[in-house]
Amino acid sequence: MTERSTNQYRVLFVCMGNICRSPTAEGVFRNLVEKENLQDKFIIDSAGTSSYHSGDAPDRRSIKAAQRHGIDISNQRSRPLRVDDFKDFDLIIAMDSANFYDIQAKRPIDDNRYERAKITKMLDYTIEFGEDVPDPYYSNNGFEQVFQMIKASSKNLLAELKPKLK
Repeated sequence: MTERSTNQYRVLFVCMGNICRSPTAEGVFRNLVEKENLQDKFIIDSAGTSSYHSGDAPDRRSIKAAQRHGIDISNQRSRPLRVDDFKDFDLIIAMDSANFYDIQAKRPIDDNRYERAKITKMLDYTIEFGEDVPDPYYSNNGFEQVFQMIKASSKNLLAELKPKLK
C-alpha cells in the first residue's frame, strides 16, 4: 500500500471472491467520488474473504452491468483480504453478513495497530433493500439489482464521509 496522505480516507469493499459485488462497489463508489472531484481525498479498493479468484478480472456479468451505467471495472483484479488491510483502511465494507463475520474473524486481536478499520455492511448505508447485498454469481439476473443496491448505498456512504474529509 502506498504511503497514506493525512487528508485521504481509505475505503475497502469486500465480498467473498472479489469478482462480483465488491468490484462493482469499488467502481460505483470511485465513479461517484470522481463526479464530485474528490478523487484526491480517497483511496478506494476491493478484496475478497477468499482467494479463490485471486488475480482474476471481475465476472463478465458484473462488468456488463457496470458498463450499462458508464462505469468500467474491467481492469480491476481480485485479491484476498490481507492482514494489513485492517491498519491500512479506515473503513472496510462487507457486502453481506457472512462476509462481515469472516472479516471480523480475520482481524488480528493481539495488536492494536489493526484496530483502525471500522467494519460495516454495504446496506448499512440505505434502508431500501434489507441487510445483505445478495451474491449474483449463480444467477443470470441479479447483477442489475446488485448494481442498484450498491449505487444507492454508495451515494449515502459518500454523503456520510464528505464531512469527515479535511
